[in-house]
Amino acid sequence: MEQWRIFILDHHDYLMPFVSRINANGVCAYASRTLLFLRSNATLKPLVIELSLPGFSRRTTSSRVFLPASQGTGAALWQFAKAHVTANDSAHHQLVSHWLHTHAVVEPFIIASRRQLSVMHPIHRLLHPHFKDTMHINALARNLLINAGGILEQTLFTGEISMELSSELYKEWRFNEQALPADLLKSPAHPSGVELLFPDYPYGADGLEIWQAIKTWVTDFCTVFYKDDDSVRYDVEIQAWWSEIRNIGHGDKAHEQWWFNMTTISELVETLTTLIWIASALHASVNYGQHAYAGYPPNRPVQCQRFIPREGTPLFAEFLRDPDKFYVDMLPGRFQMTLGIALTEVLSRHTSDEVYLGCRPLNWTDNKEVKQKFKKFNDALQEIEKKIVQRNRNPELKNRCGPAKMPYKFLYPGTSNTRARGGLGAEGIPNSISL
Repeated sequence: MEQWRIFILDHHDYLMPFVSRINANGVCAYASRTLLFLRSNATLKPLVIELSLPGFSRRTTSSRVFLPASQGTGAALWQFAKAHVTANDSAHHQLVSHWLHTHAVVEPFIIASRRQLSVMHPIHRLLHPHFKDTMHINALARNLLINAGGILEQTLFTGEISMELSSELYKEWRFNEQALPADLLKSPAHPSGVELLFPDYPYGADGLEIWQAIKTWVTDFCTVFYKDDDSVRYDVEIQAWWSEIRNIGHGDKAHEQWWFNMTTISELVETLTTLIWIASALHASVNYGQHAYAGYPPNRPVQCQRFIPREGTPLFAEFLRDPDKFYVDMLPGRFQMTLGIALTEVLSRHTSDEVYLGCRPLNWTDNKEVKQKFKKFNDALQEIEKKIVQRNRNPELKNRCGPAKMPYKFLYPGTSNTRARGGLGAEGIPNSISL
């Protein structure tokens, strides 16, 4: 612990208030905690899994602890425990990391931009490509994906409380903590102030370079149009935009103290950088790898139909007779698994008209300085592409490809290849949340 080598995957406290209601609908769900150990080669080894159910009273829990094993009954029970953890993780991924922290939180920014910024305003011009198709895809999600009886309720273990859970965790959301350095530290930080605990962390290593490139471009852009802090403070459109975002769009959190005052260039830059990061790189990192990592349900189940049997019970005797059959019976039904596969495949596809980070046309301006700064941004992203390729080829960096030998490319900008792309497995960071 003192060496910062114990990590936790924590799906416990936020889930416990919901577990009884979830299990009343025929699903077998636990709240989980998993401890992992950072080994000398920078890979993480699971140490222990704790699975909890509500106890007989509101303030008590019933917990079981599972340890790794490589053979026999212990190995099968460890596999079952991992399945329940991945079910927790899959639901959190879709409802929080994906829907809430990208699609949902960006929407008020888009609406305020359309309502408060004229099409000639430079910040409207800066943000416009990062809002492409997002409102449309969110409307489709509300009709098919997150609606009552929709695909997520049919597939995830959280079922009919899925959006209630997502809404509950919105209470913990803070826009300033979605800046990547702050997200990594859970406190405000400049990228130069972030030192990864271990360099072989693909999302962190690639992400910080993408973040810094975006921030440099946003800074360069803003300093063309804003000469001092007063020019931000007295920009009536920016102030109306920020007021609507804070007081109407995210009105439930209007009185929280973490909001920027929006009175300085640095606050404007941090806000715009964070917004572009969410719409482009963050969404790309959580969305486009879903089929590759979660497209085989036995490896990453989204719900479990059985609890882990206790020794001395008839269910444990059934498990001992055929552990593999018991595991298969633990998985969702064929229809649910097929629906889940189809969903991850659709979500992981790039559209055929995708425009990637650093590739937008600049036909809206004849400002030579803006065009020069954008080329600088494009060049920086192409340099990052080269670094990512080099990292993925480095055998010392075990986490870049993993045991499956699948290179981490979800933050590969795709800036250098301007031809039309699309489909499953396409490389690049799309400018906007379009799926």
